[in-house]
Amino acid sequence: MSKSKIFLNQISKLIEQGIYNYKDFSNEFISILKSKREELIYRLKITSSEETEILIKRIEKIEKKLDKIEKKNKIKKFKKVKK
Repeated sequence: MSKSKIFLNQISKLIEQGIYNYKDFSNEFISILKSKREELIYRLKITSSEETEILIKRIEKIEKKLDKIEKKNKIKKFKKVKK
């Protein structure tokens, strides 16, 4: 092989390794940021979006039950007739 082909092969190997290292670096950086975010949420005692959605659904169910109970009580009051 000529010297230019060897040189180009070495450069291409370095570029490939750099790309792989860049991808690994970016994945590692993203995972570090996610862990820091979770740590911050834990410290501030903020609920996650999933927990918030679950709590909202539970509150809605309880409100519906309360409305049903209040309606039943109103109906019972109106059924009384004065003599």
